[in-house]
Amino acid sequence: MKFTQSLLAAILASTSSHVAAFTSRAGGSFSTLLVSRPPALAPSAAFVPSSRSFKTSTVALQASVQRLTDPKSSLLDTVDVFIFDCDGVIWRGDSLIEGIPETLAKLRAAGKKMFFVTNNSTKSRAGYKKKFDSLGLDVPPEEIFSSSFAAAAYFEQTKFKDTGKKVYVIGEVGICEELDLIQVPWIGGPNDKGKEPDMGPGGMLHHDEDVGAVVVGFDRNINYYKIQTAQLCINENPGCEFVATNLDAVTHLTDAQEWAGNGSMVGAIKGCTGREPTVVGKPSPLMIDYLADKLHLDKSRICMVGDRLDTDVLFGKDNGLRTVLVLSGVTSEQKLLSDENTIAPDFYTDTINDFFA
Repeated sequence: MKFTQSLLAAILASTSSHVAAFTSRAGGSFSTLLVSRPPALAPSAAFVPSSRSFKTSTVALQASVQRLTDPKSSLLDTVDVFIFDCDGVIWRGDSLIEGIPETLAKLRAAGKKMFFVTNNSTKSRAGYKKKFDSLGLDVPPEEIFSSSFAAAAYFEQTKFKDTGKKVYVIGEVGICEELDLIQVPWIGGPNDKGKEPDMGPGGMLHHDEDVGAVVVGFDRNINYYKIQTAQLCINENPGCEFVATNLDAVTHLTDAQEWAGNGSMVGAIKGCTGREPTVVGKPSPLMIDYLADKLHLDKSRICMVGDRLDTDVLFGKDNGLRTVLVLSGVTSEQKLLSDENTIAPDFYTDTINDFFA
């Protein structure tokens, strides 16, 4: 399947009343859309490396992970474009991380391009623009990409609208707004908040047989009604797709602690259907391929900056980008350097403020 620039540009153009700067179109062919599927579990008879070989590999990994000590020569002089995750990098919950406005201003003054890519699907791009504004950050809307947009782009690319089917949404308003912008019908989402199925004698939940896809995004109001509806649609509607915006284990709802992430919602649906989802957020290469092709960017001079190893850093490494892990979010230095970790960023540091230390 080919995801053309003109197609994605058309999606962006359709939102011009909400995000005006997304209306420019780009010509030329776009690289093939790839979606991420979690690897299957290894069979029980699979080879298990000896403890000696395991220790050697983890020691090598730890030795390859470098703290960012000379940001100018090792990062700023060799990177033209920074792609930032948001939660845990720019803010935590609704609290801006100290020093971020000044650091972003310095990067712009140095001529660096910046994009903000988040796996959080609770807001649309227009919603995230409002959040940036509320935090005092002057970020143009064309620099913002969310997994709610990635989900809509996936349905547009696969011509889901032509099937005449609906999407059942487990998630919040962000996914619904993005689906509205491409005129894909949906049910569920915030409308199913607080609903309870009839579980008395003879009770049953009637589901919509016209649902052709279930998309699962982060949902602070997930309930048994939504889980059962998704289960029925996937298990009983022929050809029904199972799509996830991301598999993040934890997220930052507040700056006080970590909270269960979308991986917990997706896990509930996996558990009752036995199906693996198509994942459209990081580490899927959709957004980086679009940006690199549209702006004619050299991937070797792009740096992905995030607080997660299994999404942000993996996203960067899988797509040929430089990578920086920050410790201002969910990943600690202890976890990064632990024997269990197998993903090594090029550099790690406390916050992006250290880019100008």
